[in-house]
Amino acid sequence: DLLNGLDSPIKIQAFLNTISYSLDHFYRCPLRVLHERIGHCFDGALFAAAALRRIGYPPLILEIIPNAHDDDHLLAIFKFRGHWGAVAQSNFANLRYRDPVYRSLRELVMSYFSYYFNDKGEMTMLGYRTPINFSVYDKLNWMTSDANLDFIGDDMGRYKIHRVVTDEMLPLLAPADERILESAFVGANMDGLFKVD
Repeated sequence: DLLNGLDSPIKIQAFLNTISYSLDHFYRCPLRVLHERIGHCFDGALFAAAALRRIGYPPLILEIIPNAHDDDHLLAIFKFRGHWGAVAQSNFANLRYRDPVYRSLRELVMSYFSYYFNDKGEMTMLGYRTPINFSVYDKLNWMTSDANLDFIGDDMGRYKIHRVVTDEMLPLLAPADERILESAFVGANMDGLFKVD
């Protein structure tokens, strides 16, 4: 049984690394991701949260908030011996797994900062939402049904945003280094990128 083999965050990430990145504009529940082997960052984060839950972690989701020139990004986060890590699906290789070595959520989020840019290389991260324990959505059967995922996606918007980049900092942000930009696109589905006009 595949799920029984996903007995660590590293193995959960390894599974997500094998599935195709979805270009669909709808959400898949964890059960569907398991069967279809496809998902975008929302789908992958929910799958990871459900899989982490099976091995004793709470199903925590953290959303990274960008400016208007990029997509948001969801992480399934976990804490090990007082330190935070993350499991994630992304079209960018650099926006996936983080080892549990970060002392705070802000530290964890900032580990993504230098890799959070759009297809023009513009740095786009603004902040992150307070993590959501998805057990609050258990009555909506988020682990096994797609029916309420649109509602859940919208409902997440009510959680507080913690800014890591102030408006005063924005003009000071340098574009992504060309080598980092190039490495981010390795294995990416270019049709799935947020396109800046």
